[in-house]
Amino acid sequence: MKNLLVTGGAGFIGSNFVHYLMEHTDVSVTVLDKMTYAGNHASLEGLPSERFELVVGDIADAAVVGPLTERADAVVHYAAESHNDNSLHDPRPFLDTNIIGTYTLLEAARRYGRRFHHISTDEVYGDLELDDPERFTEETPYNPSSPYSSTKAASDLLVRAWVRSFGVQATISNCSNNYGPYQHVEKFIPRQITNVIDGVRPKLYGEGLNVRDWIHANDHSSAVWTILNKGEIGQTYLIGADGERNNKDVVELILTEMGQAADAYDHVIDRAGHDLRYAIDSTKLRTELGWTPEFHHFEQGLRDTIAWYRDNETWWRPQKAVTESKYIELGQ
Repeated sequence: MKNLLVTGGAGFIGSNFVHYLMEHTDVSVTVLDKMTYAGNHASLEGLPSERFELVVGDIADAAVVGPLTERADAVVHYAAESHNDNSLHDPRPFLDTNIIGTYTLLEAARRYGRRFHHISTDEVYGDLELDDPERFTEETPYNPSSPYSSTKAASDLLVRAWVRSFGVQATISNCSNNYGPYQHVEKFIPRQITNVIDGVRPKLYGEGLNVRDWIHANDHSSAVWTILNKGEIGQTYLIGADGERNNKDVVELILTEMGQAADAYDHVIDRAGHDLRYAIDSTKLRTELGWTPEFHHFEQGLRDTIAWYRDNETWWRPQKAVTESKYIELGQ
């Protein structure tokens, strides 16, 4: 695979994957991105023009998707509407992008016989009780709880159907919560970091006991590249780095790492239907494909992330005021 089409490559996780490819491989990359509020030209600045191209377009537009797929060796599908709060406010864009967009890409991959890798989320499995000793595996039944996670579950099932019914050469990965460079300041960790930088007290949903399984975006990127090269067609692989932390602990760790009192935050009204706990068992990925994360400890990755936001204020500053005004309207 020398030429990849990466959908959503101007977004958070997709742009980290593009940077990973530029640094660790010799492949050429075409990014297809609609450039909604979540896409950012600045996330792709400085990439070598001889190996990188950005195409602004919609993954649901077959006339755009077809030619790009034809000239690629493989499609890596990151593009998605992914913000839970937004999906509760207006679900329709999530159906258009996550379901119709994935269908359009699968049809192009089918037509041109291209390798396809689909990026999904652990949220398709619903949530676990806080005291449940189990973790999600590839065999866990789907039980999505929001318009976002239900449309991602639907897109996963489309991929499985196109593999079985049409022989599309596809794999799926479901990953735990990502953090790291280039993440929009509406998201939990960068919002807290940038609030502290601005001298604003962080905000915590409810009591903050909801647990997420965190993974640095660089580790997600290396896992996807591993699956793309070594994964068995038709298989699903869960990506996680054993980073379970509840939201309260994460906020307090951010404050402590940034030289603030650990309790210098405010509680806000909890999100409707807020999932309790996610936890990933990535044994299959590690044992069958030999993948291991670089950031073995969440604290290590969080320090790296705090440093990036401190050093790259020009990247996140233009987003900050608009994002906070929206949260103020929501009372959060």
